[in-house]
Amino acid sequence: MRNSFFADTLEQATVRNRILDLEQGLVGFYSIGLYPASLAYNSAMHGGGDRLLLAPRPGRSLLGAFSPTDLSGMDPTHVATLEKMARHERDGRLQEYTLRDLIELCDLVVLTANSNHMEQDLFEACELRRELDREQVVLACLAGSFSHDPLRNESYVLCERQPNLAFFSGFHRHGALRDPVDSFTANFCHPSAITALLGARLLDRLSPNIQVSPGVHNVEAQYIKAAKNISSIFAGFGYSYHAENTGVLPTLLTLLLDQCLDQASTVSMRREDRPQLYGRQPFPLTELGYGVQRIEATLNRGGDMEKVRDHTFTQLTAIVADVRGSMMLPVFGKPTRNFQAGQILAEGMRMLGRCPNDVDEFEQWCEQAGVKKGGLEGLKALRYWPQILINYSIQVHDASMVNLLYMAIFGKSDTKAFAFLVMTESRELSNYCQESVRPSHSRRYSEALQNLDRPEALQLLANAVIADTARRAIPDDSGQEDGGDSKEVPAYLRVMNAIENVW
Repeated sequence: MRNSFFADTLEQATVRNRILDLEQGLVGFYSIGLYPASLAYNSAMHGGGDRLLLAPRPGRSLLGAFSPTDLSGMDPTHVATLEKMARHERDGRLQEYTLRDLIELCDLVVLTANSNHMEQDLFEACELRRELDREQVVLACLAGSFSHDPLRNESYVLCERQPNLAFFSGFHRHGALRDPVDSFTANFCHPSAITALLGARLLDRLSPNIQVSPGVHNVEAQYIKAAKNISSIFAGFGYSYHAENTGVLPTLLTLLLDQCLDQASTVSMRREDRPQLYGRQPFPLTELGYGVQRIEATLNRGGDMEKVRDHTFTQLTAIVADVRGSMMLPVFGKPTRNFQAGQILAEGMRMLGRCPNDVDEFEQWCEQAGVKKGGLEGLKALRYWPQILINYSIQVHDASMVNLLYMAIFGKSDTKAFAFLVMTESRELSNYCQESVRPSHSRRYSEALQNLDRPEALQLLANAVIADTARRAIPDDSGQEDGGDSKEVPAYLRVMNAIENVW
């Protein structure tokens, strides 16, 4: 999919005129849910309403995502401005904008639906661009979950399948976006630096309280968004269940953040467009706002340094802030919906003394608490977690916290019992946090076999052989001792073994 503000031309005058046209360009939001409507309300408060057009999804009202309480607290003047953004006069009648209208009138169209509709909306938008001969309209999304192909039974990050699709994201609370004095930071990411720069400028001008910076790491940003939504559930659980255990909570939150970034850095290495991302830009990424051109991690494998991670995207402040902010309990107002789901999980497990029997029961807990399951992108993403781990070769020790949450909701009954102990007992959880981030023993010995020329690898295997010989030299006069010992294996080790056996 081509996705640029410019046609393929080398004519100086044509390019100059297009840049000037973009200074007066319009932004369109299609499929208006809670997040895009809140952004639009912020724009209406601060005079950016003339730069933004809104097109609700057919059959849905413009402000249908807001509760009656939210609606009653809105300024009628700003609501009227929102309605003007969504309507135009045609044949003497007021009509709501459609996706076709946005493609026809705007230079940047953000497809704001969640993962349920995202790919179909993108397909329709691309068809409309061709039909209307508006190929220079840039398309972006903000879906915070993983996509799923039911025919192949595969899960993936949409921006990897469509690498030129722009991605818009930043930390927000919907109530804060309706506060006239609060501000909001975001990143507009596109693999072309010039497209990212111009798209960020269009979005940045919607409101003085919405600061948008450019970035080129759209695949990583979308992955982080999806993984962050899952991690927010665990963060909400931790805040609620371990509110009195002040020692374990910082460790838990730190790991949730670090592992989101480490996973995305692994995903970044799989990008097929990495050479173009760094080597074929019109100007260095440092000119775009990155502190350095590239941050890569390497690993010594048998004397050869192999690139294993790309952390350059961590310079996108708003993306990292999104992860941190989504895992914090606010002093005022409500946390994110995924965080609330974690709080509900904690209360349910505390009351029943067990993990939910299945995901359907967990969704029922959320619905009963007033959190609609349709808005829980983190839970949608968690359903596809095993496929994501396999697809992107995510190491178990880089995803141990989400793995634990997955086992608590989707695991077998015996695994759930041990997952419950680990998640609810402070000592077990702190031990799990410490031990689960280390590479598994099997991986250490496998790598040692491939590097026998290294003294430390040979020493590791020799020690294992000696230990095995010494163990067999001791008479084994009863099988009951082994059974007794297994019962004494801590819960966190049992869960780690179960996870490593599955993945």
